[in-house]
Amino acid sequence: MVVLKGVPALLSPELLFALARMGHGDEIGVAPRRSAPTLLEAVLKLLPLDTYVESPAAVMELEPSDWERGLQTPVWRSYESILFMAGCTSTLAKIERFEFYERAKKAFAVVATGETALYGNLILKKGVLAPDALL
Repeated sequence: MVVLKGVPALLSPELLFALARMGHGDEIGVAPRRSAPTLLEAVLKLLPLDTYVESPAAVMELEPSDWERGLQTPVWRSYESILFMAGCTSTLAKIERFEFYERAKKAFAVVATGETALYGNLILKKGVLAPDALL
């Protein structure tokens, strides 16, 4: 349990350690096992997103059969809203399923969440803090 002021209790010591060890450009995957939007909010309180890429947040693109039947992904709207509130102005990148799996395999860390929404997986790319943000 995290017992520090200002650190969301949802962030375990192991996750805090992983976030602290990440470097610029490293990626972290969020895989369904816990409420992913809630975890995303907590992570973004500490993790700066990369502003040097088109989109620092990516989700798995719908499979053609899911696209054809009109499957909705409301969790993506939640993610975009949370990202926007954290200062991210780009939309979620949509990545083909097997490319997403390969990126997730190479991620610095993967966090299991309890999210049950279809297509709830998410990859975030860490950025850097401006020197004035370190004061």
